Amino acid sequence: MDEKEETRKIQFTGKSSYIVSLPKQWVTDLGLKQGDQIRMVRKDSSTLEIYPPKFETRSQKKEDATIEIENEETFAIVRKLISLYFLGYKTINIKPKSGRLNPNQRNAVKEAVKRMLMGSEIISDSSSGITIQVLVNLLELSVDGAIKRMIHLAKSMSNDAILAMSENNLELAHEVINTDDEVDRFGFYIIRQLKIAIQNEHMLKEMGFKNARDCLGYRLVVKNIERTGDHAVLIANDIIEFKKPVKKDIVEKIQDMNEFALSVLDDSCLALFKEDYVQAEKTIEKTNEIVKYEKKVRDASKSLKDDEEIYRIRRMTENIRRISEYASDIAEIVLNMNIEKSLKKTA
Repeated sequence: MDEKEETRKIQFTGKSSYIVSLPKQWVTDLGLKQGDQIRMVRKDSSTLEIYPPKFETRSQKKEDATIEIENEETFAIVRKLISLYFLGYKTINIKPKSGRLNPNQRNAVKEAVKRMLMGSEIISDSSSGITIQVLVNLLELSVDGAIKRMIHLAKSMSNDAILAMSENNLELAHEVINTDDEVDRFGFYIIRQLKIAIQNEHMLKEMGFKNARDCLGYRLVVKNIERTGDHAVLIANDIIEFKKPVKKDIVEKIQDMNEFALSVLDDSCLALFKEDYVQAEKTIEKTNEIVKYEKKVRDASKSLKDDEEIYRIRRMTENIRRISEYASDIAEIVLNMNIEKSLKKTA
């Protein structure tokens, strides 16, 4: 039996009360003593929760937060807002220390809520302050579900960037850049969930995590997916900056390389969701094959005379290679998260 789990009998003590004893070690560890009051909550038809007094005080403090600003730059205000969102506050107030919020400050906050903070809504907006409420249901969109959407968006960005290159389509390249905000929104949402899970063991289990250590693994996975989108943006920026088409035979080699990089990203994330140690190992080995695709692009580029174009192609292949490296990093995270299960199978 898990060391944090105990079995106790319910005892009848009167006409309207039953009692259940608590393990002495739990009471000692939590700093409780005889006469202390604890809070009991019935969560649903099959769950009872017991909280010590300190937990109640801490959770109440996490409901609301207020940022008082003076002459801060807009990026500093947005940074504070994102940090409080990560920490799990449900209501965030932004107020001036004196005077009023200027139009730039108000617009920056409203734009951040719209573009970055999933499940958030401005419920009060004036020059004297802005109030943001986080309405999202934490269990409505699971961490796995959000990561799957992130992967889909990041892959779409990469594919669209390569398509924009093949067609010299500047409009599509701009669309890739705009999509990056959506990837970040899912990333911020997941980080918020992970921080809440780490601080609340009940939420940890509700979200499907075995332990808090897995939350760190998922945080690193999110970072790698975000970087995948970032490299698609770099490719899109190159297309916009150079405004020149790429030779067809080189385009085909770059498309093959991108397709391979995204396939190993799929493999690594599938290993994550399946908790598959063996699949993760195979994925790490497979990512090494990216050098073959990169060499094909270099060979096809040997006929180019324009140094600027050669440099451009090299940067694109480097960005695609980095995507495969992120896939390998995710696979390594899967190995670390599932090594103990692998040992049990071989024992």
